[in-house]
Amino acid sequence: MTLRPFHLAFPVDDLSAARAFYGGVMGCSEGRSSDEWIDFDFHGHQIVAHLAPDKGGAKNRDVANTHVDGHGVPVPHFGLVLGMDEWEALAARLRAGGCEFVIEPTIRFKGQPGEQATMFLRDPSGNALEFKAFGDVGQLFAR
Repeated sequence: MTLRPFHLAFPVDDLSAARAFYGGVMGCSEGRSSDEWIDFDFHGHQIVAHLAPDKGGAKNRDVANTHVDGHGVPVPHFGLVLGMDEWEALAARLRAGGCEFVIEPTIRFKGQPGEQATMFLRDPSGNALEFKAFGDVGQLFAR
């Protein structure tokens, strides 16, 4: 089965800040845009930042986190499973860009099925993002 690109539309408070974060810090190339939205190439997937003041993820900052492997994971969140080299490069890029992590880049479930590298952060509107990688991507759904 060929994995097809996903499409995700999400709210942001400020399109200029979204452009600087997703385009500048994250390195996502920009597609179409208007005064109300911007398309980004999110590692081959289409994400669209829609201007929706007071609808962004910032309102979710105080929502109780789900606990996973000893960390408070923000819900909702979105992100990608990357190759380990891509994950390490992105972690370095985010650090160089001055990003604050909700959960610092770390290894989760060490020595267990599904061991993975993971990191969580928020975009300028407060939307939570997770990026993860596996030494063996076949462990993605391991129990």
